[in-house]
Amino acid sequence: MKKIEAIIRTGKFEQVNKALSKTSCKFMTTMEVRGFGKETIKSQSYRGTTFDVGFIPRTKIEIVCKDDELEEILTAIKENSKTGEVGDGKIFVSDLISAYRIRNEDRDNDAL
Repeated sequence: MKKIEAIIRTGKFEQVNKALSKTSCKFMTTMEVRGFGKETIKSQSYRGTTFDVGFIPRTKIEIVCKDDELEEILTAIKENSKTGEVGDGKIFVSDLISAYRIRNEDRDNDAL
């Protein structure tokens, strides 16, 4: 099993979500996050004082999938979140040791 964590532009979420619905992705968790990276954090001036706008808003998607579903899901995320500009985001993939369904105590792939 794999865990996919993708941080993408919030404006690309609907497009990615639509693409994921056509894959073997059965469920996902999303959250609004804020952060910074290589994309420049802009500052604004107001009455002679400069203010940092702060962290940049992004959407984080978390998906747990079977090993054989990984490439299909990654392709959907990459192809639908890419603009070619700095700030498109990151995808992290990690091995998942175990998963449990609380309702009936299914384990691992059966829990997905």
